[in-house]
Amino acid sequence: MNPDNQQVRLALLIDADNAMAEKIEEIVSEALKKGIVSVRRAYGDWTTQQLSSWKSYLLQLAIQPIQQFRYTTGKNATDSAMIIDAMDLLYADNLEGFCIVSSDSDFTRLATRLRESGKIVYGFGERKTPNPFIAACDQFIYVENLAPIKYQEEGEKSKIHTMTAEELNNDTKLVNTIRDALDASANDEGWAFLGTVGFHITRALPDFSPKNYGYSKLKDLIEKMKRYDMKNVDSKDGISKAVYIRARGHKKNEK
Repeated sequence: MNPDNQQVRLALLIDADNAMAEKIEEIVSEALKKGIVSVRRAYGDWTTQQLSSWKSYLLQLAIQPIQQFRYTTGKNATDSAMIIDAMDLLYADNLEGFCIVSSDSDFTRLATRLRESGKIVYGFGERKTPNPFIAACDQFIYVENLAPIKYQEEGEKSKIHTMTAEELNNDTKLVNTIRDALDASANDEGWAFLGTVGFHITRALPDFSPKNYGYSKLKDLIEKMKRYDMKNVDSKDGISKAVYIRARGHKKNEK
């Protein structure tokens, strides 16, 4: 969302009652790619045995546990505590964005409210997360897609099924979203910077990730579809290359 991620200050708010402790290392690692995670808090009733597995992660990752007793059986007081803290942080206005870790749709209104105030909202949850919460976030990351830290450097391949070209092209929602994203960012010759296309895709589908389809990069997924031409353009630094795409069959009116 912000080209200078190093300057984006984020709050990481974790619903420990509704998140997987064994995935928190990967979640923090992913959040750090978005910006500076200056606030790290996990909410739950830490007097219960249910949250005992979190202890080592909290210490290791400098996450502050926020105690919230369960006043009534069957009611989740954690949600209210997180929402109140999030609003306090919002009004303090020291942050550019929030990372909400939960698979609970109760945080849908919170995510919407934060976005209305101009804050970036990243959601982290399991695939069972209800769609309203996903749609309320600027970007939603499925924790199942986050590779374990110990395997990241080894480049372990995702266990998710890698979709074939036929399967990708039969996914009407995917095809239409990429087409609309390309239309929104293409120049007069039909070329669009792949990074901008990816931004528009995420705006339309907050839970979009090439990993959902078995690909590590958007470039690989689009290349597999064989619907688009690609070209590399030297960046201003003279070292890296920018990838541009254009729909095949586009009228070539370039000089």
